[in-house]
Amino acid sequence: MRRLGLLTTLLALLALASLTRGARAQDAQVAPSAPVPLDRVVVRWHSPETGGVGRPQFIFERELAFEARVEALADPDAEPGLYRDRHIRAALDRHVAETLLASLPISPAPTSTEVAQRAEGARIALEQRARGRARLLAAAAAEGMSSDELDALLRRQARASLYLDRMVAPMLEPSDFELKIVLRSGATPFKDQRYEDIAPALKRWYVAKRLAEALDAYYQNARARVSLSIVASR
Repeated sequence: MRRLGLLTTLLALLALASLTRGARAQDAQVAPSAPVPLDRVVVRWHSPETGGVGRPQFIFERELAFEARVEALADPDAEPGLYRDRHIRAALDRHVAETLLASLPISPAPTSTEVAQRAEGARIALEQRARGRARLLAAAAAEGMSSDELDALLRRQARASLYLDRMVAPMLEPSDFELKIVLRSGATPFKDQRYEDIAPALKRWYVAKRLAEALDAYYQNARARVSLSIVASR
């Protein structure tokens, strides 16, 4: 799979969207009555985990643009209101990796309640990455993302994280002892703060960090099994 060439093509296809939608302030509010452009597929891909050639997967432009906005919001070096090439690449990799993991069987299989609880955890983590609920909702509104579409994204992230936790290594429920060691290391955003005051926030940060690292490690090994192509506009 020639990822660099494919990604270069993808970035060219999305250049107009990056200059127009990406230039709007990410915290700008979009009126509920604002028209939403028709969506289109920008990426088609498949892998053995998702059913092979016979079951292609599709990524839509609005969805990828929203995910790129989130990557930009999480990037301390990003310019306000803009998402760049690196954010599109990161969003694409994360989307494919999450979909791969979400398609794998989990033993024991999670209940619907467990998936719903983990989806709520994914929502909080997504708000944390976007540096605030208002910013996340503004990014969703800017791309015309409906609540159902956001719920589907959160369920995908929930199943991916449950797979990593149960089939790779436990990471969703770190112990107090583990969290205190992390805090003492000084490698967190919570320096010089008492554990008792920041325990919930520290846990969310640490879990999100471990999941992101595990997600990236899994995808690095899975790249060779992914066949990805760019769908040109007509």
